[in-house]
Amino acid sequence: MSSQTSIHPLLDSGVKTGNASFAGGTLVCACTDRPVKVAVKGAVGHNHACGCTKCWKPQGAKFSVVAVTAHENIEVLENGDKLEIVDSSALIRRHACSVCGVHMYGPVERDHAFRGLDFIHPERFQEGDWPEPTFAAFVSSIIESGTAPSQMAAIRTRLKDMGLEPYDCLSPVLMDVVATWQAKRSGLLTD
Repeated sequence: MSSQTSIHPLLDSGVKTGNASFAGGTLVCACTDRPVKVAVKGAVGHNHACGCTKCWKPQGAKFSVVAVTAHENIEVLENGDKLEIVDSSALIRRHACSVCGVHMYGPVERDHAFRGLDFIHPERFQEGDWPEPTFAAFVSSIIESGTAPSQMAAIRTRLKDMGLEPYDCLSPVLMDVVATWQAKRSGLLTD
């Protein structure tokens, strides 16, 4: 079963090692007419497969591929008039092309550990060699998208076989960032 389950078109044949020193490029939506283009002028990090129901996924994919970059690294280059916010009440304010639906960037603007970061889909870079995904997050959430619970063991095995440790939240490093931010916010940590 797991060998037949599509995780993501770019991951199904194996996770290809990227360039850890990738310094940005241009994200392009899927439109052939007037595509939206967004510059990312800097490094991207925490690339992962995400099973949440909010992230954009290519047709047939159970997971998205998502990374983050600093908000100041984002600049809309072309056809920004086609961008619209998918859900203005969400923590991540995903800006998507109103024609093809591809999420181009999603800033975190509220008071949160990830404030100042933008979530992007690195597969949309016109340049290759971006850092590869290193874990899978919100794995159980694919059930909310219609995956049968009986498939979850096979999917987790497949993710592990791909080198993507499956989590039902974020990776331990990112969960530590969230917890540290919360502890500082509450005054328990001052350093």
